[in-house]
Amino acid sequence: MTAFETCRDATPPTDSGHRFDAARRWEASLNLGFASRRDVTRLVRARHRGPLRVQRPFYPEGAMGACHVYLLHPPGGLVSGDALSIDVGVEAGAHALLTTPAASKLYRADSQGVAAHQQVRLRVEEGASLEWLPQETIAFNGARGEQATTLALAGSARCLGWEVLALGRPASELPYVSGRIDQRFRLTRDGKPLWIERQPLDPSHPRFLGRWGQGGATVQATLWAVGLPDEPEAVEALRVALGASTRWAVTVRHGVLLVRYLGQECREAWGLCEDAWRVLRPRLLDLEAHAPRIWRT
Repeated sequence: MTAFETCRDATPPTDSGHRFDAARRWEASLNLGFASRRDVTRLVRARHRGPLRVQRPFYPEGAMGACHVYLLHPPGGLVSGDALSIDVGVEAGAHALLTTPAASKLYRADSQGVAAHQQVRLRVEEGASLEWLPQETIAFNGARGEQATTLALAGSARCLGWEVLALGRPASELPYVSGRIDQRFRLTRDGKPLWIERQPLDPSHPRFLGRWGQGGATVQATLWAVGLPDEPEAVEALRVALGASTRWAVTVRHGVLLVRYLGQECREAWGLCEDAWRVLRPRLLDLEAHAPRIWRT
């Protein structure tokens, strides 16, 4: 068994060959708001539509620590035409940590090649902090998806997050040989763009296998941290803690620290992100890492 098999698996829905029926798609939205009330971060807004909601807030670091919230999507995956919209706002002085209880999945597209969509909007106000730490997304062979993540920071807001994507299921001899995933990231501070990126992942394109592009990697991860007081020291600490490897690299540009991973092992990518988070969290938030319990269940 390879480490890739540790990513949660499921049998994808079959494609009956019928044309896409827009009336049958699932649209779900979640709007969350966090605010500081007497120095305690509270979940003050939780509106949902469709199969997307949250559990009650947790305070494993104490009442004065981060408010931990688990995002729940009971179907566990997206099929053609599904659309998820997640909107999170963190008000001044608040600190929220969001994660998911399991991997998300992008299933094989229908016979019409209709894409599934996921839109994430994160807004962090002056003096607030947000940790966006979802578990991995697994794209099944033939999946078509569009994922967009927008982060809007104000003033001295701080943010640390990651996205981990696994393509195909090599352990089940089901590699990602067809389909397309479009990823978009946009990060701004006070309206000024700091990091804008678009990444199309198409196994039929030369970039997918080329050494100048994806290089045939089936797992990738991006971690970001914004608001570090001493970026060079943080970079050095990451290099010491994570060790030398050709599968990851770290850069800093316009105040955004990015850690990138390209490889073949989902567990390795997740472990790298978690280790980097443990290094960066004390430097960014002056708090030791406190892993959500759901990661160990």
